[in-house]
Order: sequence, then structure tokens, then C-alpha cells
Amino acid sequence: MPRTESKLEKTQRADRIREAIDALKREKVNIEASGWVAPRDCYIVRYQAKGAKYHYWYYQLKATSAVFPKANKQGEFSRFKHVGKAGSQAHIDGVNSVIRRAKIEHLTSAIEDLYESWLDLYPDEEKPGHRGE
Repeated sequence: MPRTESKLEKTQRADRIREAIDALKREKVNIEASGWVAPRDCYIVRYQAKGAKYHYWYYQLKATSAVFPKANKQGEFSRFKHVGKAGSQAHIDGVNSVIRRAKIEHLTSAIEDLYESWLDLYPDEEKPGHRGE
């Protein structure tokens, strides 16, 4: 025969989930405060420029839509943002911004999953937006 859970045990589980959500939200805020965050669907690409004698490698942030303001045209946007040579400060900042975006997306997903788990503690109550089985 299954053991029935006391209201205290259920409350303790709900509190643990809430604490975990709060910790993840704090971590997300810290990441956002640590520096510029790249837009969604943005990544670093390497491209080659050919000179008269040599080939040069450069890096840029590339987005799926025009999100980067153009340097020479106000009000216009581009899908690309040049970040320079490997190891330049702009290159490192660009890589870090993409990493921050990935971390934030994963934390957001984990927060949503924990919230779903919290909702599962109270299955008898109908909740708007709750997943259907």
C-alpha cells in the first residue's frame, strides 16, 4: 500500500524546489551583470581575408537576423559584428558574450523545469499553462 505524504513533507519539498529556483535566478543575474551578453542565435565565425601576399584570419559575431548596429550608418543593423584577430580583446569579449548567452539559456531552461516540478507537487489543482499529459 503506498504511503501517503504528509503536508509537511510536501511543503519541505516545495521549499527545496523554491530555494533551487532562487539560487539559479541569482546565478543568472550574476552572469548578466558580469558583461555584455550576445543576442540569441549568435555565434563566433572565422573568415579569411586575402591580401596581396598573405591570407589573414579574422573573427566575427554572426547572428541569424540583423541585430548589430552598423558603425557608419545610424539606425541600420547588420547580421555581423567584426571582432578582429584571434586573441584580440574584442575577440575574447565576443567569445565570452556567446558563452554568457549559452549559460543564461541553460539556467532559464533549468528554472522552467524546476517550476514544472513545483507544479507537479499539487496535481489536484488545475493550473493555467501547466503541461498536459
